[in-house]
Amino acid sequence: MHGAARTGRGVVQFSSLLTDDDFRRVAEWLRQYPEMTLRAFGGYDGSIRDLEFLRFFPALRRFTADALWDRIDSLDGLRHLPDDLEELGLGATRRPLRLAPLGRFRDLTYLFLEGPVRDIEVLAELERLDDLTLRSITLPGLSLLLPMRRLRSLDLKLGGTKDLRLLPRIGEIRYLELWLIKGLTDLGPVGEMTGLRSLFLQALGGVERLPDLSRCVELRRIHLETMKGLRDLAPLATAPALRDLVLIDLRQLAVGDLEPLRAAPALRAVSLGLGSIRKNEAGQALLGLPRVSAPDDWREPAP
Repeated sequence: MHGAARTGRGVVQFSSLLTDDDFRRVAEWLRQYPEMTLRAFGGYDGSIRDLEFLRFFPALRRFTADALWDRIDSLDGLRHLPDDLEELGLGATRRPLRLAPLGRFRDLTYLFLEGPVRDIEVLAELERLDDLTLRSITLPGLSLLLPMRRLRSLDLKLGGTKDLRLLPRIGEIRYLELWLIKGLTDLGPVGEMTGLRSLFLQALGGVERLPDLSRCVELRRIHLETMKGLRDLAPLATAPALRDLVLIDLRQLAVGDLEPLRAAPALRAVSLGLGSIRKNEAGQALLGLPRVSAPDDWREPAP
């Protein structure tokens, strides 16, 4: 905790239920650092059975509970947290949890949810979200996200959300990550996201074609990984501001498939993963560009 205390940010975490006195001490320490996150995880000894320990943290602004797969069956303990909670992360559990208790956290700016869950419609009440991740959660469409006018980062992972038509109307999305979404074949709406800056696509086996990106005038970075249906990279060259491109585990591509990228007007760096060192080196030589030097988190503003 001492290193984190120097910056005022970090994570205080525990994997076994503490004593009441220890919880009080942690709560008192956290009051000095309102940007710190409290994380409950694991509970491998079976001691964490609910979230009632949150009664010691009435002023906490950031909380995460995860890796509690078969230990938690209710979110009722969230009632102890303040209405102005800012960040919340809830990992997967064996039984679907009711999300209704989230409805009063109208000031949430960050939310991570992993299914199975119930009452997913509560999302429509969280209008101030800036960053949302939904993992293993199926949405019939994206209408629940329309009220999130401030949303700038959206991750959809391991779900069954295959209708993206409303994407261009959701918030001010700058970072979009789509990963292993069953049944998703059409990325056309992505091409209408005029404010998008970073795009991360991974393991979308049903996608065989990228959309025209000419309207994505702010798009600086694209990461494509294990996109086995892709062979035509020409749509990438339509992104007028694309600077950094990462292609990982795209073994189906030949070096010649990179040729359209030479027409990308702003491309300055490419990192290749085409299945062999020989192909990677040949592709790098064809494009005459250095490898990408990018931050670990592509949610950061592109330079």
